[in-house]
Amino acid sequence: MEQTRVAIIAIVVETSTNTEQLNQILHQYRQYIIGRMGIPYEKRGISLISVAVDAPTGIISAMSGKLGMLDGITAKAVYSKF
Repeated sequence: MEQTRVAIIAIVVETSTNTEQLNQILHQYRQYIIGRMGIPYEKRGISLISVAVDAPTGIISAMSGKLGMLDGITAKAVYSKF
């Protein structure tokens, strides 16, 4: 079994045009997701989403990369040390 790491993927959604694709990607990786929290920030017209995951580093990187390639969406992963 491949070793996994815990990470948080921080997602900033600046336009809602690709939210369906965002949710499809999250659904694709659902087996690795521990939990998620979304915060709409109406004052700025954006949404902030944090997704906690437990997965191999390659999976976390692929997930974050796919999310970050969507127009209007920024995604970065922060890894635990263990």
